[in-house]
Amino acid sequence: YRDGELPDYQMSAFLMAVCFQGMSRTETVDLTRAMLESGSRLDLGSVDGPKIDKHSTGGVGDKVSIILGPLVAACGVRVPMISGRGLAHTGGTLDKLESIPGFRVGLTEKQFLAKLRRVGLVITGQSARLAPADKKLYALRDVTGTVECIPLIVGSILSKKIASGIGGLVLDIKVGSGGFSQTQKQAKELTQALLETADHWKLPAAAVLTRMEEPLGRAVGNAPEIEECVHALKGNWE
Repeated sequence: YRDGELPDYQMSAFLMAVCFQGMSRTETVDLTRAMLESGSRLDLGSVDGPKIDKHSTGGVGDKVSIILGPLVAACGVRVPMISGRGLAHTGGTLDKLESIPGFRVGLTEKQFLAKLRRVGLVITGQSARLAPADKKLYALRDVTGTVECIPLIVGSILSKKIASGIGGLVLDIKVGSGGFSQTQKQAKELTQALLETADHWKLPAAAVLTRMEEPLGRAVGNAPEIEECVHALKGNWE
Protein backbone atom coordinates (compact mmCIF):
# COMPACT_ATOMS: atom_id res chain seq x y z
CA TYR A 1 0.00 0.00 0.00
CA ARG A 2 2.89 2.33 0.74
CA ASP A 3 4.20 1.85 -2.79
CA GLY A 4 0.81 2.31 -4.45
CA GLU A 5 0.44 -1.34 -5.45
CA LEU A 6 -2.71 -1.80 -3.37
CA PRO A 7 -5.72 0.42 -4.19
CA ASP A 8 -7.52 2.41 -1.53
CA TYR A 9 -10.71 0.36 -1.75
CA GLN A 10 -8.86 -2.86 -0.88
CA MET A 11 -7.02 -1.28 2.03
CA SER A 12 -10.30 0.26 3.19
CA ALA A 13 -11.81 -3.23 3.28
CA PHE A 14 -8.89 -4.42 5.42
CA LEU A 15 -9.32 -1.51 7.83
CA MET A 16 -13.03 -2.24 8.18
CA ALA A 17 -12.30 -5.93 8.79
CA VAL A 18 -9.89 -5.03 11.59
CA CYS A 19 -12.51 -2.76 13.14
CA PHE A 20 -15.20 -5.45 13.09
CA GLN A 21 -13.04 -8.47 13.97
CA GLY A 22 -10.37 -6.89 16.15
CA MET A 23 -6.81 -8.17 16.51
CA SER A 24 -4.97 -10.31 19.02
CA ARG A 25 -1.95 -8.90 20.84
CA THR A 26 0.35 -10.78 18.44
CA GLU A 27 -1.49 -9.43 15.41
CA THR A 28 -1.34 -5.88 16.80
CA VAL A 29 2.41 -6.25 17.34
CA ASP A 30 2.80 -7.57 13.78
CA LEU A 31 0.77 -4.65 12.39
CA THR A 32 2.96 -2.21 14.30
CA ARG A 33 6.07 -3.95 13.00
CA ALA A 34 4.86 -3.78 9.39
CA MET A 35 4.14 -0.07 9.70
CA LEU A 36 7.45 0.55 11.47
CA GLU A 37 9.49 -1.38 8.91
CA SER A 38 7.86 0.47 6.01
CA GLY A 39 10.54 3.10 6.66
CA SER A 40 13.68 3.66 8.69
CA ARG A 41 14.40 4.57 12.31
CA LEU A 42 15.84 7.80 13.62
CA ASP A 43 19.08 7.50 15.60
CA LEU A 44 19.09 9.91 18.55
CA GLY A 45 22.35 8.56 19.96
CA SER A 46 24.12 11.84 19.21
CA VAL A 47 21.65 13.81 21.35
CA ASP A 48 22.54 14.10 25.03
CA GLY A 49 20.03 13.68 27.84
CA PRO A 50 16.82 11.69 28.22
CA LYS A 51 14.65 11.61 25.10
CA ILE A 52 10.97 11.47 26.08
CA ASP A 53 7.85 12.04 23.99
CA LYS A 54 4.27 12.70 25.05
CA HIS A 55 1.31 11.66 22.95
CA SER A 56 -2.38 12.39 23.37
CA THR A 57 -5.16 10.40 21.74
CA GLY A 58 -6.77 13.76 21.02
CA GLY A 59 -9.86 15.71 21.90
CA VAL A 60 -11.64 19.01 21.35
CA GLY A 61 -9.36 21.90 22.25
CA ASP A 62 -6.51 19.57 23.23
CA LYS A 63 -3.42 21.76 23.09
CA VAL A 64 -1.54 20.18 26.00
CA SER A 65 1.43 18.99 23.90
CA ILE A 66 2.18 22.51 22.67
CA ILE A 67 2.31 23.82 26.24
CA LEU A 68 3.87 20.81 27.95
CA GLY A 69 6.70 20.28 25.44
CA PRO A 70 8.51 23.58 26.13
CA LEU A 71 8.04 23.20 29.90
CA VAL A 72 9.61 19.74 29.90
CA ALA A 73 12.43 20.86 27.58
CA ALA A 74 13.18 23.74 29.96
CA CYS A 75 13.86 21.10 32.64
CA GLY A 76 16.57 19.48 30.52
CA VAL A 77 14.59 16.69 28.88
CA ARG A 78 14.86 16.33 25.11
CA VAL A 79 11.41 16.16 23.53
CA PRO A 80 11.42 14.77 19.96
CA MET A 81 7.71 14.96 19.22
CA ILE A 82 6.42 13.50 15.96
CA SER A 83 2.81 14.63 15.80
CA GLY A 84 -0.16 14.08 13.53
CA ARG A 85 -2.99 15.97 11.93
CA GLY A 86 -6.63 16.08 12.93
CA LEU A 87 -8.67 12.89 12.89
CA ALA A 88 -12.46 13.00 12.88
CA HIS A 89 -13.57 15.77 15.27
CA THR A 90 -10.22 16.13 17.05
CA GLY A 91 -7.73 18.80 16.08
CA GLY A 92 -4.19 17.87 15.11
CA THR A 93 -1.10 19.42 16.68
CA LEU A 94 0.43 19.98 13.23
CA ASP A 95 -2.68 21.77 11.99
CA LYS A 96 -2.56 24.09 14.99
CA LEU A 97 1.13 24.87 14.50
CA GLU A 98 0.65 25.58 10.80
CA SER A 99 -1.62 28.47 11.74
CA ILE A 100 1.63 30.26 12.69
CA PRO A 101 2.83 32.06 9.53
CA GLY A 102 6.02 30.47 8.22
CA PHE A 103 6.02 27.53 10.64
CA ARG A 104 7.30 24.37 8.95
CA VAL A 105 6.17 20.98 10.21
CA GLY A 106 8.22 19.05 7.67
CA LEU A 107 11.89 18.77 8.66
CA THR A 108 14.72 16.69 7.28
CA GLU A 109 16.46 14.27 9.63
CA LYS A 110 19.46 16.60 9.79
CA GLN A 111 17.27 19.60 10.67
CA PHE A 112 15.36 17.55 13.23
CA LEU A 113 18.52 16.50 15.08
CA ALA A 114 20.10 19.96 14.92
CA LYS A 115 17.06 21.66 16.42
CA LEU A 116 16.64 18.97 19.06
CA ARG A 117 20.23 19.51 20.23
CA ARG A 118 19.95 23.31 20.18
CA VAL A 119 16.42 23.88 21.49
CA GLY A 120 15.58 20.64 23.28
CA LEU A 121 12.14 20.37 21.66
CA VAL A 122 11.02 19.56 18.13
CA ILE A 123 7.40 19.16 17.05
CA THR A 124 7.25 17.92 13.49
CA GLY A 125 5.31 15.67 11.16
CA GLN A 126 6.32 12.34 9.74
CA SER A 127 8.97 12.37 7.07
CA ALA A 128 8.89 10.12 4.04
CA ARG A 129 11.30 7.81 5.88
CA LEU A 130 9.57 7.43 9.26
CA ALA A 131 6.66 4.96 9.16
CA PRO A 132 5.46 6.13 5.72
CA ALA A 133 2.81 3.38 5.64
CA ASP A 134 1.18 4.94 8.69
CA LYS A 135 1.12 8.34 7.02
CA LYS A 136 -1.01 6.94 4.19
CA LEU A 137 -3.18 4.81 6.46
CA TYR A 138 -3.73 7.76 8.80
CA ALA A 139 -5.38 9.75 6.02
CA LEU A 140 -7.39 6.75 4.81
CA ARG A 141 -8.73 5.99 8.29
CA ASP A 142 -10.04 9.53 8.52
CA VAL A 143 -12.31 9.09 5.49
CA THR A 144 -13.38 5.47 6.04
CA GLY A 145 -14.80 5.68 9.56
CA THR A 146 -12.03 3.53 11.06
CA VAL A 147 -10.50 6.15 13.34
CA GLU A 148 -11.65 4.67 16.65
CA CYS A 149 -10.37 1.11 16.08
CA ILE A 150 -7.98 0.17 18.91
CA PRO A 151 -5.47 -2.00 16.95
CA LEU A 152 -5.21 0.70 14.27
CA ILE A 153 -4.70 3.41 16.90
CA VAL A 154 -1.97 1.35 18.57
CA GLY A 155 -0.15 0.62 15.32
CA SER A 156 -0.34 4.25 14.23
CA ILE A 157 0.93 5.73 17.48
CA LEU A 158 3.67 3.25 18.29
CA SER A 159 5.08 2.82 14.78
CA LYS A 160 5.83 6.56 14.75
CA LYS A 161 7.16 6.65 18.29
CA ILE A 162 9.45 3.64 17.95
CA ALA A 163 10.74 4.95 14.61
CA SER A 164 11.60 8.28 16.23
CA GLY A 165 14.17 6.64 18.51
CA ILE A 166 12.79 7.92 21.82
CA GLY A 167 13.78 6.46 25.18
CA GLY A 168 10.38 6.77 26.84
CA LEU A 169 6.77 7.65 26.12
CA VAL A 170 3.99 9.27 28.14
CA LEU A 171 0.47 8.57 26.85
CA ASP A 172 -2.48 10.85 27.54
CA ILE A 173 -5.60 8.75 26.97
CA LYS A 174 -8.66 10.95 26.63
CA VAL A 175 -11.97 9.61 27.99
CA GLY A 176 -15.37 11.08 27.20
CA SER A 177 -17.57 12.53 24.49
CA GLY A 178 -14.82 14.79 23.13
CA GLY A 179 -12.31 11.97 22.53
CA PHE A 180 -12.21 8.61 20.75
CA SER A 181 -12.72 6.54 23.91
CA GLN A 182 -16.24 7.31 25.07
CA THR A 183 -16.14 5.15 28.21
CA GLN A 184 -13.64 4.13 30.89
CA LYS A 185 -13.83 0.55 29.57
CA GLN A 186 -12.81 1.59 26.06
CA ALA A 187 -10.04 3.80 27.42
CA LYS A 188 -8.65 1.02 29.60
CA GLU A 189 -8.69 -1.41 26.67
CA LEU A 190 -6.76 1.09 24.56
CA THR A 191 -4.32 1.79 27.38
CA GLN A 192 -3.63 -1.90 27.92
CA ALA A 193 -3.08 -2.50 24.20
CA LEU A 194 -0.68 0.46 23.94
CA LEU A 195 1.34 -0.50 27.02
CA GLU A 196 1.54 -4.19 26.09
CA THR A 197 2.70 -3.40 22.56
CA ALA A 198 5.21 -0.82 23.80
CA ASP A 199 6.54 -3.41 26.25
CA HIS A 200 7.07 -5.85 23.39
CA TRP A 201 9.35 -3.28 21.76
CA LYS A 202 11.13 -2.57 25.08
CA LEU A 203 9.88 1.02 24.99
CA PRO A 204 9.30 2.35 28.53
CA ALA A 205 5.81 3.84 28.58
CA ALA A 206 3.34 5.25 31.09
CA ALA A 207 -0.27 6.25 30.59
CA VAL A 208 -2.72 8.59 32.28
CA LEU A 209 -6.47 8.68 31.64
CA THR A 210 -7.89 12.22 31.52
CA ARG A 211 -11.44 13.47 31.13
CA MET A 212 -12.57 14.82 27.76
CA GLU A 213 -16.16 15.83 28.43
CA GLU A 214 -15.64 19.46 27.49
CA PRO A 215 -13.11 21.48 25.46
CA LEU A 216 -9.74 21.96 27.12
CA GLY A 217 -9.05 25.59 27.90
CA ARG A 218 -11.09 28.47 26.55
CA ALA A 219 -10.16 28.36 22.87
CA VAL A 220 -11.15 25.93 20.11
CA GLY A 221 -9.72 26.21 16.61
CA ASN A 222 -6.19 26.16 15.28
CA ALA A 223 -5.15 29.83 15.54
CA PRO A 224 -7.10 30.62 18.74
CA GLU A 225 -5.57 27.59 20.46
CA ILE A 226 -2.06 28.68 19.50
CA GLU A 227 -2.79 32.12 20.92
CA GLU A 228 -3.97 30.51 24.15
CA CYS A 229 -0.78 28.41 24.30
CA VAL A 230 1.38 31.52 23.95
CA HIS A 231 -0.51 33.22 26.78
CA ALA A 232 -0.10 30.14 28.97
CA LEU A 233 3.64 29.87 28.31
CA LYS A 234 3.99 33.53 29.27
CA GLY A 235 2.35 32.73 32.59
CA ASN A 236 -1.02 34.27 31.73
CA TRP A 237 -3.36 31.47 32.78
CA GLU A 238 -6.53 33.54 33.06
